[in-house]
Amino acid sequence: MSSIKWIFSYINQYKFKFYVAFSAVLLSSLIAMINPYLSGKLVDEVIIKSNGNMLIPILGIMVGATIIKALIRYTYQMTFEIISQNVIFELRQKMYDKLQELDLDYYNKTRTGDIMARMTGDMDAVRHFVAWVMYNICENVTVFIFAIVSMFMINVKFTLMMFALTPFVAFCAYKLAKESNPMFFAIREQFSKLNTVVQENISGNRVVKAFAKEEYEKSKFEERNKGYMDANMNLANVAQKYMPMLNVLSNIFTMVMILAGGIFVINEKLTIGELVMFNSLIWAINIPMNMVGYLINDAQRFIASAKKIRMLIDEESKMKNPKEGIIPEKLKGEIEFKNVSFEYDYEPILKNINFKVRPGQTVAIFGQTGAGKSTIINLIERFYDVTSGEILIDGIDIRKYNLQALRKNISISMQDVFLFSNTIEENISYGVSDIDKSRVTWAAEMADASNFIKNLSDSYETVVGERGVGLSGGQKQRITLARSIIKDPSILILDDTTSALDVETEAMIQENLNSVYKDKTCFMIAHRISSIKNADLILVLKDGEIVETGTHEELLNKRGNYYGVYKAQYSDYLNNEDCKEVG
Repeated sequence: MSSIKWIFSYINQYKFKFYVAFSAVLLSSLIAMINPYLSGKLVDEVIIKSNGNMLIPILGIMVGATIIKALIRYTYQMTFEIISQNVIFELRQKMYDKLQELDLDYYNKTRTGDIMARMTGDMDAVRHFVAWVMYNICENVTVFIFAIVSMFMINVKFTLMMFALTPFVAFCAYKLAKESNPMFFAIREQFSKLNTVVQENISGNRVVKAFAKEEYEKSKFEERNKGYMDANMNLANVAQKYMPMLNVLSNIFTMVMILAGGIFVINEKLTIGELVMFNSLIWAINIPMNMVGYLINDAQRFIASAKKIRMLIDEESKMKNPKEGIIPEKLKGEIEFKNVSFEYDYEPILKNINFKVRPGQTVAIFGQTGAGKSTIINLIERFYDVTSGEILIDGIDIRKYNLQALRKNISISMQDVFLFSNTIEENISYGVSDIDKSRVTWAAEMADASNFIKNLSDSYETVVGERGVGLSGGQKQRITLARSIIKDPSILILDDTTSALDVETEAMIQENLNSVYKDKTCFMIAHRISSIKNADLILVLKDGEIVETGTHEELLNKRGNYYGVYKAQYSDYLNNEDCKEVG
């Protein structure tokens, strides 16, 4: 019932249309009783009693009732469809808005295929329920009730005899609903897993081909496909137990009517016309009883889908945006980490990090893979909150800032390069609005991307493939770097964004950035010492802790971790008598 209450919370804003449509369903079901009644009268009055004067009026009313019923039915069907589309539009928008609000932790733990299944298949199950199942349940129930009432008005004993099997029908319907309920949820879960395999394979098709893993991917898909098929077969097996019984029981009504009705007519307890009425009303009994299994299945599918949609809508982000958060016009860029520690799923990532950066300084974060370099960047952007300690920007705890206002003052070029399936110009200007094209060109020049962009077929209007397919790693890095530069932030973060570039190109970009953003606070993550040796402050991380700090020269003199990496990267030069001083 909770799913029904939930969907009605969205239907309520269209309640006038909704209840008018339901009234139309009732009226249509009532009109459906006219022709069976008149068909019996036609036999008794016109055929048996040879009263020809009643033929035309009866036929006229029957034709009129058929036309009116068709018009009413068309009207309420379209009304329910319109309501369902409006409800789904609002639900889909609400789900997408929620996806924008959720933090990185949710995406780290949720399969993409699961999210896509909720946005597509689950949404369609809800639409089908509102647009078709709801009025069909009402229609079949009311037709069934009106038919029973009509039969009782004709002959009580005959009606009671015909409905002796009703308890068995109710029992089968109950068992079908009870046993199929958990299976629909299992089907949605398997569908999500199937979606995930397809989505990952399409996104990673180059990796698949590069490692010749086509056969492995086929077998993985076959496994998920079989899981989805088995889940559906489990439901089919349940339906196979009860659906035939429901169909048989509904058809027995016809047999009972013919056998018992004949006896009643012979004994003159029922006229031939009344038997014809019963025969005409039998569809109003058979159809609802035949439909009960399908309607239960559709209702259970809706309940399973609604549950998954509600799980997403009700999901709470761990990153709380303060209701009255500080909205700075422009940050100065002073950053301080005070005793910052961070755990992810109870695993320590950073331990007691302390450092302070003045506005305009360039800070390099250096260390082996997994040392926690990117985590520091993620904490500055407030993709995650610290486990203990605090991060201050301009002397204020970042948790007190409005989240969007904070991030608008920070620009990041991420290690995980991502380009949208759009033009290069729109990819570069993604973080800003109403930007002049000359500014886009300037940002591309600063990132040393303008030359290769101009050589593309449509220059800045060239549409890149999904995730930048068709561009080299270095080209994608330069476009994402241009996207960061154009934002004009107070804090610029470069997370290993020049790893795919040669040393000369990297040096040129560094020179451009130094000339343009010398008053900006800049954080750099790199594995090449050549990329960070000019930084004002270098933080050397090891196993989540800062083990060394200082400038390039200071760290070399300490002869510690940094010096060891320096020797490894420049061993060839250090062994050459002409190139002793590289730093």
